[in-house]
Amino acid sequence: MDRFVSHFTNRLDAKGRVSIPASFRAVLARDGFEGLYVHPSLDAEALDCGGHALLRDIDGLLNTLSPYSEERDMFSTALLGTSEILKVDSEGRVILTDSVKVYAGITTEVTFVGQGHKFQIWEPARFRTHLIEARDRVRDLRKQLSSKMTAPMVPSPQGARE
Repeated sequence: MDRFVSHFTNRLDAKGRVSIPASFRAVLARDGFEGLYVHPSLDAEALDCGGHALLRDIDGLLNTLSPYSEERDMFSTALLGTSEILKVDSEGRVILTDSVKVYAGITTEVTFVGQGHKFQIWEPARFRTHLIEARDRVRDLRKQLSSKMTAPMVPSPQGARE
């Protein structure tokens, strides 16, 4: 599979290293990225992570914006200017820098959360809160979608005679 799925919680060791889940390392290896691309999430107090696939998505977004535009500069700064490329050691561990740990509120443990083309790294309690909110919102969206699908159809006046 070439997608990041599931979630895993791992502890930082005494040297500040954390093991990337084996299934996530396998996706990164197939992607061919040397290391781990990380940037602060735009929407959460978490870190967005990935390899070439994530960078292609970012490039695709930036390419939709006019070169030298304020919008492109803002996205470039947020997605590239605050990013880091972390080295993955031979045992599949990375050292999270102080800046990313502070942003995400990480101290002793992290939760890796698959999101398909990328994954996120969360402080575990923040992730649990986010997951509850996400499930609630998805339930509401599902209800909205199913009510639209079951709404009675109004006959078209095209076939009516005067």
